[in-house]
Amino acid sequence: MTSTETDIRPVTIEIPQADLDDLERRLENTRYAPAAPDDSWDYGTPVSYLRDMVDRWKSFDWRAQEARINAFPNFMTEIDGQTIHFIHVRSAEPGARALVLSHTYPGSFMEFLDMIGPLTDPVAHGGRAEDAFHVVVPSTPGFGFSTPLTGGGWTMERVAGVWDTLMRKLGYDSYGAHGSDGGAMISRELAVLNPDGFLGSHVLQLFSFPSGAPGEMDGFGPQEFAALEHLQWFMSVGAYNQMNGSRPQTIAAAVSDSPVGWLAYSELFESFGNGTALVTPDQVLAQVTLYWLTNTPATAVRYHYEGMRAGAEPVRSTGRLGVVVFKDDFKTIRAFAARDNANIVHWTEVDHGGHYAALEVPDEVVADLRTFFAGV
Repeated sequence: MTSTETDIRPVTIEIPQADLDDLERRLENTRYAPAAPDDSWDYGTPVSYLRDMVDRWKSFDWRAQEARINAFPNFMTEIDGQTIHFIHVRSAEPGARALVLSHTYPGSFMEFLDMIGPLTDPVAHGGRAEDAFHVVVPSTPGFGFSTPLTGGGWTMERVAGVWDTLMRKLGYDSYGAHGSDGGAMISRELAVLNPDGFLGSHVLQLFSFPSGAPGEMDGFGPQEFAALEHLQWFMSVGAYNQMNGSRPQTIAAAVSDSPVGWLAYSELFESFGNGTALVTPDQVLAQVTLYWLTNTPATAVRYHYEGMRAGAEPVRSTGRLGVVVFKDDFKTIRAFAARDNANIVHWTEVDHGGHYAALEVPDEVVADLRTFFAGV
């Protein structure tokens, strides 16, 4: 056994019952804000939505979620001074490629639980043996069980370096990456890093925006202008970006003391697609409960702050990239993406699904992953 292997320890996820009892008491004693006019999403998370979700939350079975998590091998290790939690499932198929999956905000490693089987055992899920992957699903530092967060300076670029170290530590000299939202940013940073043996990054978004350069929108048609309109809409409701990016500890005090406050602040699960989300109430509650029980809302929100202050210059990626654009997600504009990324070799557009596609339409994500990594 190598020294790196001995640094990796198996863990079983088991939240103390006292923490679950405390959550139950807090939910029972919720004080709701007065409803806004019409109690609509126009003002933010509606009180009627919160009341319904809290009623569901009171009977939500966290132990069943733990069983889902513990059905896979969970591990901890230390990299760059940080405890890293991850699931690691090796495929039985010879020739399987390694794949690291990076989650969203305010999501977690739990987004990918339903994808692990189809990725590691494709024959049992309608695929071919050559579609198999060894799967690694880490919790981003400061999220879930990758805690406590050590120090400052945690950016998506830094996390990408940690993921590369993790994959080497697990014995993989070649691997690919996938992610959405923050996970897409981490995956793109891996394409920038483009380490030896890197097979490419498959992402749901490339966050490339107008630069103001003359003529950069020449040739744009209805699709591109619709994408810009969607971006403008999201900027109009994305106040969490400004709050997290400027006063993360201020909002942390509120959402770390109130589970319903954190539920309301996690409105992206419902609101990102402007009422089109396919995420179920139980999927939302699984994510929100994980954050609450691990007390990680505060450290999760710091990435916006650190990213805004990193001072990093824009870098054009040269690593192999694939993009899948879901109907109700952020619309990556191909011309801008190609400007910022030199090696986009795969592009798919899907007529349904949204920002949290791993939760909404996992089979579609798996199918596109298989296509992107076929033959590499």
